[in-house]
Amino acid sequence: MTFVSQVEPKSMSEALEDSNWINVMHKELNQFARHEVWTLVPRSKEMNVIATKWVFKNKIDEQGVIVRNKARLVAKRYNQEEGIDFGETYAPVARLEAVRLLLAYACMKGFILHQMDVKSAFLNGYIDEEVYVSQLPGIEDHNNPDYVFKLKKALYGLK
Repeated sequence: MTFVSQVEPKSMSEALEDSNWINVMHKELNQFARHEVWTLVPRSKEMNVIATKWVFKNKIDEQGVIVRNKARLVAKRYNQEEGIDFGETYAPVARLEAVRLLLAYACMKGFILHQMDVKSAFLNGYIDEEVYVSQLPGIEDHNNPDYVFKLKKALYGLK
């Protein structure tokens, strides 16, 4: 049995008071490290640094019972400028028409389909642009407080 927080924090300071939310934030950061999402680099005046924030959500089952907590680090995309920080937008989400077509084809051919939850789909997409994000709110590197993260892969909320 796992323990989950029943309350979604409204701020980072609230989340840091609850060990359940601290644990899920560490899980998210471990995914970033495993996927090599970013590197810490010195900040320069020419860089357009995008701020980040944590989004906290309770995941519920069919009966409305909270089954887990989810913390996502997202980019504040309103800081991005087209042509400078991004050239096009992309979201790896299946369209409903594609899902219906897959289901119809699977029924016709007698395929067996399985559902799976991909927890870090965005973290697999490499980016070509130079994109920098600020250090994490509440979890800054004390040895390099003026450094920023240079993204190698996509981050939630980026255009």
